[in-house]
Amino acid sequence: MDLLSDVIAVMRTGEPRSARVVWNAPWGQWFAPVPGAAGFQVILHGTCWLIRADAEPLPLSVGDVVFLPHGQGHALADSPTTPIDAEACDPNDPAFVERYVNLPEAGTGPRTVTLCGAYQLDPARAHPLLSSLPEVVHLPARLGRDLRVAVELLGAELERPRLGTDALIPALLDTLLLYILRTWFEEQPTNTVTGWAAALRDPSITAALHAIHSNPARPWTVATLAAQAGLSRSPFARRFADKVGRPPLTYLTWWRMTIAARLLRDTGEPLSAIAGKIGYTSEFAFASAFKRQYGSAPGKHRRT
Repeated sequence: MDLLSDVIAVMRTGEPRSARVVWNAPWGQWFAPVPGAAGFQVILHGTCWLIRADAEPLPLSVGDVVFLPHGQGHALADSPTTPIDAEACDPNDPAFVERYVNLPEAGTGPRTVTLCGAYQLDPARAHPLLSSLPEVVHLPARLGRDLRVAVELLGAELERPRLGTDALIPALLDTLLLYILRTWFEEQPTNTVTGWAAALRDPSITAALHAIHSNPARPWTVATLAAQAGLSRSPFARRFADKVGRPPLTYLTWWRMTIAARLLRDTGEPLSAIAGKIGYTSEFAFASAFKRQYGSAPGKHRRT
């Protein structure tokens, strides 16, 4: 599995929550912060403004995507001067879809249609690839043909539900998330890119990361990872730590424990099997490493 797909598969939990909402001007809606989730807004028809307490209002038009990887609170409105409804829209509310999919028409002005919602993420398995993203990722409609196609497909299924729509929408939302991240990383200016965005553009570091994610159980060393990267040991170790934020073997151990936490939560596999899958021949050694990262033994972590 490639790096981005692997990261999303481990972090994602549950299904994304979303609703297609029709707004008639004048309107303004506050969207509550969603801790442990990544919020999104897609403009399917018309225009509106993104309003945040710490930034200037941002105009949005049809096809624009706004991704909030850290679940920051924000508002949408037909105009920066329109009063904002103080009652927050919360995608974690069990009645979220029922409440917002059929809003009463507040006005008779221009119509805007949005797709709003959130992806549930496990904060215990937060990957630095997502943690390094800014509070708001704005992707204008002109960026990324694949992203535009995903938005158009979602809009069509939501506007005209047909056979299979209930199965297609979650799949399309997952596709949208991957296109959002791929587009953002690919669109970063080469001369200013840093951190994980820089790591994903470095063929040597990408090769080492791919090796770790493809076979986390292999007894990797700095030397064998450097060989995958096509570099000598010391330059590789420096470059990896600089761009990834952790030394190679520290990242390897962290990723192994992240995989283990997912397996403990999502499967009933015995500890010995999980240990083997991430490269530990001793259940005791695995348990010790796991406790160092999570503060509790694997069995207790599974029970809680």
